[in-house]
Amino acid sequence: MDMIHVRAVSPPDLTGRVEEFLAGDPYVLNLVVLRGAARGPDGDSVACDVLTGAANGVLHGLRELQVDRRGSVVVESVDLSFPGRAVDDAVRGLGKLVDAPVWEQVEARIRSGGRYPPSFYFYLVVAGLIGSVGIVTNSQILIVGAMVVGPEYGAIVAVALGIDRRDRAMVRRGMSALGAGLLLTVVITFLFSLLIRGFGLQSAAFDRGLRPVSDLINTPNFFSFAVAALAGVVGIVSLTEARTSALLGVFISVTTIPAAAAISVSTAFASWSEAWGSLVQLLVNISVLIVVGAGALRFQRAIWRRAGLGGIRREPRV
Repeated sequence: MDMIHVRAVSPPDLTGRVEEFLAGDPYVLNLVVLRGAARGPDGDSVACDVLTGAANGVLHGLRELQVDRRGSVVVESVDLSFPGRAVDDAVRGLGKLVDAPVWEQVEARIRSGGRYPPSFYFYLVVAGLIGSVGIVTNSQILIVGAMVVGPEYGAIVAVALGIDRRDRAMVRRGMSALGAGLLLTVVITFLFSLLIRGFGLQSAAFDRGLRPVSDLINTPNFFSFAVAALAGVVGIVSLTEARTSALLGVFISVTTIPAAAAISVSTAFASWSEAWGSLVQLLVNISVLIVVGAGALRFQRAIWRRAGLGGIRREPRV
């Protein structure tokens, strides 16, 4: 059975209420309270395990008690547990919410991808350069490699979360990072593409106009929209359920980095219509991923909220 481990430091004047709240919840297990044991911040140490399906309510209750503001709260996933009879009884009481996501963890995963250190821009540029080589050599494998290396999806989902949470600062940071990072990628990849053209390093087929890879990228159509929308939904669900393999599939499905690389390559080779098509492809993919991502987040919350109406039986322990 999935559960999380919660470690909190509670101010002494709050500990009684915190202990009463946790002890009265049938989905809180292994509750330990140590008075005066915590340092940095100072206070009482409180630790417990919570069944994942009930974690949202427990964490919300701790925040209402202001434990997170006046003390601290740390949440960890439990990789292995040996459930006893108490856990089995609690699982039955969860009903449909037994597999509910812990939204604090979901948002933490998204926020972790919404940080933009120098390496974020480095990976974007490298992905663009790999994509440009894939285009001029008609190598689909290199295009897939560029998709996997590119970190832009983390920023896109962070913007979607910012829209869902109405956090303008998060939206602004994400859009600024995307804009600056993609512009830097296009410029550097353009210079690299000029080098390729100047030394005649492109493939013979590409030189003769046989460009199946770039044609796929710079020709936006209904399928571009459909794939971006589907990838946006799958990306949010995979982040919600922490499914790395599905998220990797999303990276390989959307042509954001390849489109940025195609803009540079097409401009360097004076293929203006292809450059325009690649720009449209890039804007369509980013816009659809953001809008669909924000909508999928809100829809999932609504679904789980509806499933929880009357779903959890919080009977007191005897």
